[in-house]
Amino acid sequence: MKIRTKDMAFIAIFTVLIVVGAFIKIPIPVVPFTLQFFFTNMAGVLLGKKRGAISVLLYMILGLIGLPIFASGGGVGYVFVPSFGYIPGFVVGTFVTGWIVEKTQKHSVLKYILAGFAGLILVYIVGMIYYYLIANYVIDTPIGLWPLFLYCFLLAVPGDIVLCILCGILAKSVRPVFLKHFA
Repeated sequence: MKIRTKDMAFIAIFTVLIVVGAFIKIPIPVVPFTLQFFFTNMAGVLLGKKRGAISVLLYMILGLIGLPIFASGGGVGYVFVPSFGYIPGFVVGTFVTGWIVEKTQKHSVLKYILAGFAGLILVYIVGMIYYYLIANYVIDTPIGLWPLFLYCFLLAVPGDIVLCILCGILAKSVRPVFLKHFA
């Protein structure tokens, strides 16, 4: 994959948007609700699978090298925060969302929403598995499956579903203009 200067600029813009999204949060127990997913989802829809995933990966790397850009800080020690698993989940989810959008022949609000839901499912799968493993086997703060499901899915997913819908609606009008100037 050849990355042009224009690609680097859009990747950087989405990395910054994800950082901003991390600081727009609503505190809920265990995992705070942020706008990170909205911007990672839009990165997949607008930048595509590779460039979108690179923007999220860059966000993750910047946070791990010490910039306090995650929802609760930063640094390599953040890998021991159980909710860190959602960040690699964002990388996977963005890639899958972008892949689905790239493979879709007919673009519609519904297709963008469904692509976002596919990415969202992967974000939660990766995030919850990571949370469970770190909490139970690394930092010795055990969590059962029901509390994990309640706090790390049921309380958080309604907001992310709304973000998927908003992304799909916005993408329908923004994506054609974006591709006209991006491609």
